[in-house]
Amino acid sequence: MRRLAVALTAALALGVGLTACGESDPVAGTGTGETREITHAMGTTKVPVEPKRVVVLDTDKIDTALSLGVTPVGAATAGEAKSWPTYFGADKLAGITEVGVLTEPDLEAINALNPDLILGSKFRQEKFYDELAKIAPTVFTEKVGVTWKENFLLDGAALGKEQQAKDLLAEYEKRAEDFGAKLGDASARKVSIVRFMPTEIRLYGPDSFSGIVVGDTGLGRPERQMLAGKEDKRMDRVSPERIAEADGDVVFVTAYGEKAAAEQAKVTGGTLWKGLSAVKAGKAHVVSDEIWMTGIGVGAANKILDDLEKYLAA
Repeated sequence: MRRLAVALTAALALGVGLTACGESDPVAGTGTGETREITHAMGTTKVPVEPKRVVVLDTDKIDTALSLGVTPVGAATAGEAKSWPTYFGADKLAGITEVGVLTEPDLEAINALNPDLILGSKFRQEKFYDELAKIAPTVFTEKVGVTWKENFLLDGAALGKEQQAKDLLAEYEKRAEDFGAKLGDASARKVSIVRFMPTEIRLYGPDSFSGIVVGDTGLGRPERQMLAGKEDKRMDRVSPERIAEADGDVVFVTAYGEKAAAEQAKVTGGTLWKGLSAVKAGKAHVVSDEIWMTGIGVGAANKILDDLEKYLAA
């Protein structure tokens, strides 16, 4: 499919090396054995062909690992969320050790786990890369959200699950396309995506994770959320007094943490919110923030499709 081809091309542009190298110079945490070279945001790294003890430092990495059947020995948590993605089920999370938060990984805790591979993000953890690389082979993706498909393929290659990652991404994209086709003129339905943060309200655009998933179905977006003329089309901010700009044919709403949920309750209980056409039509739906916002992987993407099917298929 075209979208998968674009993601594959981008992953290749990052220089994902998949050549088995036989015995290589020992790297901390790996011992010796067969390795492969992965070129990523911070350079080129030799990683084990079949890593056994993986630590992940971003929410997309834990989604990717679990989607590919790899249970990390350690994982960082999202700050306000203070948890890992519960949509995989408690049994899949059992045995994972917390190693700090996304922006402040706990290096001592990571070292104690004796990992043979660390997956992280230059966007969040660049300043920790050198220290992490001394612990174990470390692979970083460049950005978050907008490149989630390319990140999934790169991380899948690092985990030794390249073909499985390609297959899962292709299956997701076909599912999204098929769902949109069943809706008829999907583009005529304008889907609004609103997120309450502890100190602000955000409207999510076409280059955000959830915006990309909605776009993959062919569904339309309100003009306000296309972010025309803006260099960053991931998201924009709106004040409570201008919450009318969040309207659409259907509105999906999330909140990041307890403080944000309190703000959400305050705003959505007010007359301006209740005046939105989608709210008056009963088409404003509260959905999971960890799925729509922090999941950023193929597992979360399929869960978003579940929500779209639940609320739009009828």
